[in-house]
Amino acid sequence: MPKYVVEECAVEYVQVLDKNGKADKKLEPKLESELLKQMYELMMLTREFDRVALSLQREGRLGVYAPVFGQEAAQIGSALALKSSDWSVPSFREWGVYIARGIPLKLLYLYSMGHHEGGRIPKGHNDLTVSIPVASQLPHAVGLGYAAAYRKQQVAVMTFFGDGGTSEGDFHEAMNFAGIFHTPTVFFCQNNGFAISVPREWQTASKTLAQKACAYGFEGVQVDGNDVLAVYNVTKAALEKARAGKGPTLIEAVTYRCGPHTTADDPSKYRKEVEAKKICELNDPILRFRKYLQAKKVWTEKYEKAVVDEVKKKVADAVTAAQQEPPVAVEDLFTYVYEKMPAHLSEQLSVCKKTT
Repeated sequence: MPKYVVEECAVEYVQVLDKNGKADKKLEPKLESELLKQMYELMMLTREFDRVALSLQREGRLGVYAPVFGQEAAQIGSALALKSSDWSVPSFREWGVYIARGIPLKLLYLYSMGHHEGGRIPKGHNDLTVSIPVASQLPHAVGLGYAAAYRKQQVAVMTFFGDGGTSEGDFHEAMNFAGIFHTPTVFFCQNNGFAISVPREWQTASKTLAQKACAYGFEGVQVDGNDVLAVYNVTKAALEKARAGKGPTLIEAVTYRCGPHTTADDPSKYRKEVEAKKICELNDPILRFRKYLQAKKVWTEKYEKAVVDEVKKKVADAVTAAQQEPPVAVEDLFTYVYEKMPAHLSEQLSVCKKTT
């Protein structure tokens, strides 16, 4: 019997900016200064939003919150590659994606405050709501893509998840369906090193997470998740391929979770905080991009001050607006469950009104 290689799996690693912000001229995208500034300003806004959210949670004014510190480049670079007609399907840490997609900061804070208005996606936005169960949103994303292809719509669907999500059955089912039916889905994995406390090397023996795409018949690519230009390049290409009917892509953005998994987590129990701090300082995506912009004469001290002042004002205004939102009315707990309220809920609502 003959012996030959049936399939070879090659995974590319893409990096445009090194850790000092120096660009590879062969890979550097030709982007207008306005887009570069937009990237930087959204990354800064995401970090300020995150910093304040963490502070509010520690003060008891916010519920459990999943910080995004350290993953700003992965989220902003990928989100800006989306068109407004495309769909984004997030997990529970994609605050930067929501911000880049124009979801009001007030709604994002309301969500973490437990207010039902925080789960409302404004009309005209092709974004799904937060998904807490790990990887459960991936089949939804594939379904959206399948429906779009059936309707002959030239749109792409990008779903976000962490490295821990690749250990879930939903991930493999979604990947398999996407591969078989050639759906216009981009699977964007933010490999931040930990599935809560479980390090990536304890989750899989694969050298990369990107190579898992090979088993399902489509391309996987690994990108420096702390390099906003590399993320933008890779994601833009994958989305264009999806819209053109050329099938799905799995992107593994290698980054690092600088904070806790959520505010209910204590990362000092499973990693050395001194080491984590050093990694974050060396790989800070905002600092790296700032050095690049400075070399291109886009960034100045005056510009930085203006950006800082602006993001602080936007976040402060959003917090104030969220805190002034009227409390949830008891009727709202019943009204939005069914199109027509069933008899048993009507009875419960009647009882609640009498006791409140």
